[in-house]
Amino acid sequence: MSIFIAVLIFSLIILFHEFGHFLLAKKNGITVVEFSLGMGPRLLGFDKGGTKYSLKLLPFGGSCMMLGEDEGTTEPGSFASASVWARIAVIAAGPVFNFILAFLLSLFIIGSIGYDKPVILQVSEGYPAAEMGLQEGDLVKKINHTRIHVAREVTNYVTFHQKEDVVITVERDGKEITVAMSPQDNGSGRYIFGIACSSNYREKCGVLDTLKYSAYEVKYWIDLTIQSLKMLFTGQAGINDMSGPVGVVSYIGETYEESQSSGGFYVWLNMLNISILLTANLGVMNLLPIPALDGGRLIFLILEVIRGRRIDPEKEGMVHFVGLMLLMVLMVVVMFNDVRKLF
Repeated sequence: MSIFIAVLIFSLIILFHEFGHFLLAKKNGITVVEFSLGMGPRLLGFDKGGTKYSLKLLPFGGSCMMLGEDEGTTEPGSFASASVWARIAVIAAGPVFNFILAFLLSLFIIGSIGYDKPVILQVSEGYPAAEMGLQEGDLVKKINHTRIHVAREVTNYVTFHQKEDVVITVERDGKEITVAMSPQDNGSGRYIFGIACSSNYREKCGVLDTLKYSAYEVKYWIDLTIQSLKMLFTGQAGINDMSGPVGVVSYIGETYEESQSSGGFYVWLNMLNISILLTANLGVMNLLPIPALDGGRLIFLILEVIRGRRIDPEKEGMVHFVGLMLLMVLMVVVMFNDVRKLF
């Protein structure tokens, strides 16, 4: 069951990503040769409006193949024949649609159970928060220069800013209180302030606030992905901490099994939550300036804007090919680690 659910989630996310490229390509008069879900041999397909729509054997991946996308041809309808700004819009549309999907899925969650209000539910004695007079029921508004909108942001700030002093602003009885604190080792090497918020403490809200907190939900996952990448690039996390498709399928299976005892509704909500995490993650990852990814292609297009002419397509294609090979090697290593963790 976990594999089936994982395929559905991956398919939805990839299809929406490629649909972003497809929609903007069509809007800008670029011929889409094939729009496909999956990779490998074609299982079935049909032609409509000059585009072949295909379902392929392997359920991971997908593509929006545009005429002359990696070539220098400027024939009518080709990718290169469009203006540079049109091409930038087409490439950027994939990651942007990932964020749009995350927002739409967030609407279901926030609309159903509300948002996790950043209320302090526990203040531990002997830690800085208690010494500075923070109390249960205080609403966390800001930590240093970071605005806090959901409870998970409090935990994440502490995680990603270990040993850093903070100035925290809370709201109590309609008044704002600001205190400065230094974190304290809890005995396990983790530095904390002695306050606890919970993602399970939810508050339902009206239509406008549902829209607002759905946007904050997307922002939360984007920030979490960026902070995690920073830890990876600074050596605070290693390649063993990364997960690929195998790891994600395992995580989906574990979450599915744990949610079943709470009923089908919570299984549905948890699967939506995983989908938001994955689609936001894919959007951020695709915007990284790495060859073969959308971000790498955007770099070449931005350089074209600056230079006033296109970089040699053959040289650009070679850079993207090398990037793709390196990404494939990384994927194999991550997959090997995922399989090793299962045993």
